[in-house]
Amino acid sequence: MVAAMVTGANAGDKLGASPTLGALTTATSAELPAKAAELVGKADAKTLKQTTIDVVKAAVGLNPAAAPAIVSSIARTSPGMAPTAAATAVVLVPNQVVFIAKSAATAAPSEAGAIVEAMCRALPADYQMIADAVAAVVPGAGREILAGVAAAVPQLKNAINQVLASDQGSIPSVSMALTQVAQIVGTEGLATIAGVVPSTSPGLPPMPQGPTVGPPPTPPSGTPTVINPGGGGVIPTGGGRGYSAP
Repeated sequence: MVAAMVTGANAGDKLGASPTLGALTTATSAELPAKAAELVGKADAKTLKQTTIDVVKAAVGLNPAAAPAIVSSIARTSPGMAPTAAATAVVLVPNQVVFIAKSAATAAPSEAGAIVEAMCRALPADYQMIADAVAAVVPGAGREILAGVAAAVPQLKNAINQVLASDQGSIPSVSMALTQVAQIVGTEGLATIAGVVPSTSPGLPPMPQGPTVGPPPTPPSGTPTVINPGGGGVIPTGGGRGYSAP
């Protein structure tokens, strides 16, 4: 809630500084996606990408919950900007990654591969969710989707090529292909994509270990001395308990 308020405040500052983006403040929540798409559509070729970024940041800042609808509206009217809009929005509201991916790809299916690449560059650890979401709405774009993942996440490129080669040119389902890729890359490879350093790396605390098993206790050497009670026996040197003399 606090993060959303901060985002909205930052967006408000930018809106006040830009008359063009300030037009978004006059739109209702229902009108916001269409107004955002209108602003992007009016941009010239030289400023189109930056305008898309600015508009998405401002619109999502005003209404974070509308991020998928904002991206969808922009993608529908300006398909070439679908990847930029989706990648910009998902950084602001990463918890909506699946909805944003589906919205962008549904509105601009011809940009499926580019949408996957742009979003995976923004959130590489979520490559599987992004690819699966786009594949669900554009099922015929398997090759483009996998190519987008490979371009955005270089650690997976060789494994993706290996999976495609093993299928003799046919495209398996994206989900199945990426499952095979994960098996090839292994746990440590996936950890580096997620930004997690393996616990064996220098600088990290050692893993907890169990108790050390040592040799069995050795009985004391020497001949034990038997003391006869009441007999006034003498305790050998070194065998006493440190009692003070009476």
